[in-house]
Amino acid sequence: MTTTPRTPDPPDLFALSRIRGPVLRPGDDGYAEEVTGFNLAALRTPDVVVGATSADDVVAAVRWAAATGTPVAVQATGHGANFPVAGGLLISTARMTAVDVDPVRRTATVAAGAKWSHVMAAGAPHGLAGLSGTSTDVGAVGYTVGGGLPVLGRAYGYAADLVRSFQVVTPDGTLHETDADREPDLFWALRGGKGNVGVVTSLVCELLPVPRLLGGGLYCPGEHAEALLTTWARWTRTVPDEMCSAFSLLRLPPIPQIPEPLRGGFRARVALAWPGDPAEGEALIAPLRQAVPVTLDTVEEMDHAALDRIHIEPRDPLPARETCLLLRDLPPDAVRACLDEAGPAAGGDYPLLMVEIRHLGGALSRPPAVPDAVCARDAGYFLDAVGVLPAPPAARAVEEAVTALHTAMAPYGTGRTLVNIHGTPGDETDRARAWTPDVYDRLRRTKSAHDPANLLRFGHTVTPA
Repeated sequence: MTTTPRTPDPPDLFALSRIRGPVLRPGDDGYAEEVTGFNLAALRTPDVVVGATSADDVVAAVRWAAATGTPVAVQATGHGANFPVAGGLLISTARMTAVDVDPVRRTATVAAGAKWSHVMAAGAPHGLAGLSGTSTDVGAVGYTVGGGLPVLGRAYGYAADLVRSFQVVTPDGTLHETDADREPDLFWALRGGKGNVGVVTSLVCELLPVPRLLGGGLYCPGEHAEALLTTWARWTRTVPDEMCSAFSLLRLPPIPQIPEPLRGGFRARVALAWPGDPAEGEALIAPLRQAVPVTLDTVEEMDHAALDRIHIEPRDPLPARETCLLLRDLPPDAVRACLDEAGPAAGGDYPLLMVEIRHLGGALSRPPAVPDAVCARDAGYFLDAVGVLPAPPAARAVEEAVTALHTAMAPYGTGRTLVNIHGTPGDETDRARAWTPDVYDRLRRTKSAHDPANLLRFGHTVTPA
């Protein structure tokens, strides 16, 4: 059953008056800033915004939503806000940024709005680090409930695999403490099932004793993309599990959102991260340096907390379209198909800013100690495509390029996607591609148990069974 949303009347808002954070409606000062996410292409116009400051605020907001039949969306940093929100309640957890590190147990208790940069800063004095993705500006909780693909994923697995417990508010307004022993089905769904069964207020995750690593990028002119991709694809079949890498085709415009070293031009890049002995890592990447004329080499020893220097992602919001396709393998035919669509022959006006192929496998292919809802363990690589949407004509060109690229690479794909990198969620069939059929069915059953009214239906969600 799906409830019918309605615009709350002012008397309905009295129940929210005990919330310590701001409660905003359209037209209020601060409303626009509160609803805007990192992806400016996703229009968000909720009826009410709650700027939660604590788990108590989240409980009060969810109880109000349940009592009034108001659908709920959640936003922390807004990096996962790639879907529109029309009406309903938006709970912003951006003010909940506390991180508490236990250096003896090697764990961090991470509040709902904390970024990975907060986790890294808290762990660094103890020589500990979390499994962050390519940008530490991303919210740690939203990233993790979507599975969380780390830069060092081949070495250590998915971020969801290292979660020990959650504090979560289910759609009936109940605050739960859940782990492998307490409500295990809820715990399972929160690790890889995205925002389907509750609003997470904090999690406890394991930290790793990886204070430093070898990382950076090897860049060459775009006309050498074929040589670099061909070499890299062969090279990935030979490297140890601890070697983590991604090949990218970059056509980045000269705009302020793009970091200075990468603005303008067409480049090919291999991004690298190696947590082992630096000398061994340097020897392993030597064939890549020899394959093409490297015009920019940023590979160096660095603190784990500085891993933003590896992929150098934009720090400022922009309107974007992102898509993902999981690949079984990357044979020569797949390399050729990718280059035919997005390589040098595509020309300087090709509309996708980045086409990236990430090497998976290693620890990412191994089941976790406690089963979770992550469903990408059978993939060897994934294809990620990103385009900026400044105006309708460009938006159409981006969609056409994405469709053509996915069509060309589909013969090598698993048919599935990653929740966090899926981009704008489509219909139920499209969203279901993030999971295997059995995991999808279990998610729907768990959704029925905790959210039968489908209040949590914005974004990459499933319907109750």
